Amino acid sequence: MHRTTGQYVTSATAGERFQAFVPLPLPPSPPLAIDAPLLGLSEKANRALGRLDGVSALLPDIELFLYQYIRKEAVLSSQIEGTQSSFSDLLLFEVEAAPGVPLDDVQEVSNYVAAMNHGLQRLDEGFPLSLRLLREIHEIMLSQGCGMHKQPGEFRRSQNWIGGTRPGNARFVPPPPEQIDECLGELEKFIHEEVSGLPALIKAAMIHVQFETIHPFLDGNGRLGRLLITLLLCNQQVLRQPLLYLSLYFKSNRDSYYHQLDSVRRTGDWESWLRFFLQGVYETATGAVDTANALLELFEQDRQRIRDMGRISGSCLQLHHLMQRRPIFRIPQASAELGINRTSISNCLKQLIEAGMVSEITGYQKHRLFRYDRYIELLSEGTEPITG
Repeated sequence: MHRTTGQYVTSATAGERFQAFVPLPLPPSPPLAIDAPLLGLSEKANRALGRLDGVSALLPDIELFLYQYIRKEAVLSSQIEGTQSSFSDLLLFEVEAAPGVPLDDVQEVSNYVAAMNHGLQRLDEGFPLSLRLLREIHEIMLSQGCGMHKQPGEFRRSQNWIGGTRPGNARFVPPPPEQIDECLGELEKFIHEEVSGLPALIKAAMIHVQFETIHPFLDGNGRLGRLLITLLLCNQQVLRQPLLYLSLYFKSNRDSYYHQLDSVRRTGDWESWLRFFLQGVYETATGAVDTANALLELFEQDRQRIRDMGRISGSCLQLHHLMQRRPIFRIPQASAELGINRTSISNCLKQLIEAGMVSEITGYQKHRLFRYDRYIELLSEGTEPITG
């Protein structure tokens, strides 16, 4: 179905005239054609979300899982924007040991973690999902690193564009700055409206496209737009825990992702975008369940092996629990956090290294770093930096 989703307006920057796209408010007209296949895909995605929500209740310590899972999302979402840091790079950065990694890249990912946590905490406190909250999140996201000079926390007051070297040769030009407030005001209304009766997943899919089309900030729009999906689903209580992040799906299918966004703007083909989005929800939720189950199995297997280590097993079990939160660590850090002397920590590590659970990754005699290998392997799947 062909729809008009917005209009082009003539604008000018530095004496050059160009066409900028101003989206119409949501929901679209004519209304969405939610046929049987699309409805079936929506139900499949919702069932996968239900399984994901259910498995979160089985995790012995959901906070430990979220701690690392949010970091994985931060790495993936930042990679889509061009950073080259990996999951391990971020963990090394957080123990102040990231040799050879571009500092700005890892700083951006670290900022993203802080921004996500802030947004989720504010929602948990009852703060509304609003433009004000998005500005707060954006301010933290760009507080340090390459984006710190791109007006963190402020909607743009100048023209931006996507692709090309200037608006005149860009692949897409979002609304002129003087129309940002009206576009965002309409988007905020749609976030909170209840008249349409649209399912939460479908609303989240549409809000993501609209936010990316408005592109209200000078930098960080992609990362914030992807995070917005999770914030919406938590705000609507579709998920009790923030466990759904689509960046791996978007990264793996990035050509299709950008094509679908452009198709909505050019032809109003919301239905194709919804099919793409809902398939991503299904695949991502299913993958997250698999990862959670794999981690549960890993932790239990390793605990059983540690219990067989004799009198040192008590200290080793405490260290194993710490490793789930800090899978890369130093002996002094572990000693301080657990209240166990360094000699005992060293003795535990000898046992864990012999058992193949842990490895030392520096090769140094001093300032050594240890890694919980299989845990990092499971969480790192798909987080290799994009090349080419």
